[in-house]
Amino acid sequence: MYCFRSVCEDLFWIGGDDRRLSLFEGVYSVPNGVSYNSYLLLDQKTVLFDTVDISVSSVFFENLEYLLHGRPLDYLVIHHMEPDHSATLSELLLRYPETTLVCNKKSQKLIEQFFHLAPTVVLADENFLLETGSHTFRFLMMPMVHWPEVMMSYDETSRTLFSSDAFGSFGALNGAIFADEVDFDGHYMDEARRYYSNIMGKYGPQVLTAMRKIDDLDLRTICPLHGFVWRTSLEKILSKYRTWGSYTPEETGVMIAYASVYGNTANAATIVSSMLRERGIKTVMFDVSVKPTSDLVSAAFQYSHILFASTTYNAGIFISMEELLRDLVSHNIQNRTVAFVENGSWGPTSGTLMKELLSSCKDMRFVAPAVTIRSSLKEAQLDELVALTDALVASMPSVAKVDDSPPHPTLATKQTNEIDFLATHKFSYGLFLLTAKENEKENGCIINTAMQLTSNPLRISIAVNKQNYTHDMILRTGEFNVSVLTEHTSFDVFQRFGFQSGRTVNKFENATEPCTTNGIRYLKDSSNAVFSGHVIQGVDCGTHTLFIADVTEALVLSSVPSVTYAYYFANIKPKPRKAEEKKKGFVCTICGYVYEGDTLPDDFICPICKHPASDFEAL
Repeated sequence: MYCFRSVCEDLFWIGGDDRRLSLFEGVYSVPNGVSYNSYLLLDQKTVLFDTVDISVSSVFFENLEYLLHGRPLDYLVIHHMEPDHSATLSELLLRYPETTLVCNKKSQKLIEQFFHLAPTVVLADENFLLETGSHTFRFLMMPMVHWPEVMMSYDETSRTLFSSDAFGSFGALNGAIFADEVDFDGHYMDEARRYYSNIMGKYGPQVLTAMRKIDDLDLRTICPLHGFVWRTSLEKILSKYRTWGSYTPEETGVMIAYASVYGNTANAATIVSSMLRERGIKTVMFDVSVKPTSDLVSAAFQYSHILFASTTYNAGIFISMEELLRDLVSHNIQNRTVAFVENGSWGPTSGTLMKELLSSCKDMRFVAPAVTIRSSLKEAQLDELVALTDALVASMPSVAKVDDSPPHPTLATKQTNEIDFLATHKFSYGLFLLTAKENEKENGCIINTAMQLTSNPLRISIAVNKQNYTHDMILRTGEFNVSVLTEHTSFDVFQRFGFQSGRTVNKFENATEPCTTNGIRYLKDSSNAVFSGHVIQGVDCGTHTLFIADVTEALVLSSVPSVTYAYYFANIKPKPRKAEEKKKGFVCTICGYVYEGDTLPDDFICPICKHPASDFEAL
């Protein structure tokens, strides 16, 4: 039986979940399953965006047949040729032989290699446009995110990005398809990080190149090939990719990975963790013989500091620890502070060998010296662990220093105290849409101060800047609505009502928003409540007027949390792009690797795709 979801008016998710798969790509554990996403556009032309893994082919084809309802399938856009997104290509062309494939030259080559097919193909290159009726798609090449043929497409009409594997996550969708339908931070962010670090972690420079292209787009929706569709708080996942792609730690804290045969090395690692916790430092601990390596790679991308504690085994590093270290090196881990504890009953060598492995990584800072244990930790060695802990803490610039000054100034010194207005940023503010109507003129603006004053009678207050046109309308009419904005509010709302003036722009042109009984519009889809107010008093506060009003109507619209000022800046407002220095160098035309320098050696081999210097071109 078909099972699909609507993404927007004419775009549908037609993928499926695989909850029985134990190892994704035969390597990465997926205890919560994985989704394979495919999308169908029903425009004047019908367009399928990628196919799916063979494991969900049955429901995929039922979805496709039901939604096409006898219409031909005009186009199949292939963003990524990895078989978990293309395994059903042959069967698709048997069912819909008239379909034209939209792909790039590298994808075309892979189609020949995987399937021995010669279908009708439209070749896309950078900024190629595909018109489907009311939609126009622009194609962007994104090599090595995470295969060389990867591309994305941007719908200039709906402002939707079809992002291939980028912005995906492990985990089945279980009926939800939007990130805002679940507790993403609580239940899925770790899986998104684990997906990124293990699938794309090696290709940070290529990811940042892709992000520069994406940052130039006006985005409303992101449709990845795994995991949830993003339609709100897009900056949350975009900012994570900038962080992960630059190998910047997300958190100041210590990941402790230990390999212990009889528990003595684990004991030392736990003591260090306890000492760090006593200093207020966050730690996470992993037994490398038990925890899947993919979880440890993910944690290494998350935390600023790493402690490796390993017994010596056959005069080398313990097997599972060595596997982890080689995996981290192959995933290009860098920019971390690292400490070591080694154990060995007659020839402890693991510390030196672990450092040698990680020395090939960029910008690694090693805390010296390593602590050496012979068989088991002795009380006389506690000072060594204290010194190791001290060195880790000292390398954390974000750790707050204790302030020994008196907590409260005396009356005698109050008048000389400085006032730091940045302190006011620590107040917690909400964000609200204030709307008003005067005769036929409708307007609205964003405010950050609204509160309940009394409950009987129910009264609220709002503070409005006198420069806002809405302020003058309320001053004259005495009526307004306050929509309580939610965390799902798109940046479009803030642009529409906060970045332009109602004196020169009709913010409600062609408006479809409903009205309360007072005839004033409110924002239903992005709010969790609306209050209608009748002004009973205005207090002049200099730059602002504080309006006190009786509530004449109040409606609960949803259970989505109210947006705070902090949430808006962290997850909704796009981050400004940093100015970049013009680099001199050469880029690999196969995978996008950048070699920095004035000249490229003739015998240079790309470290990513192993292609020769002849496949490079100047930046």
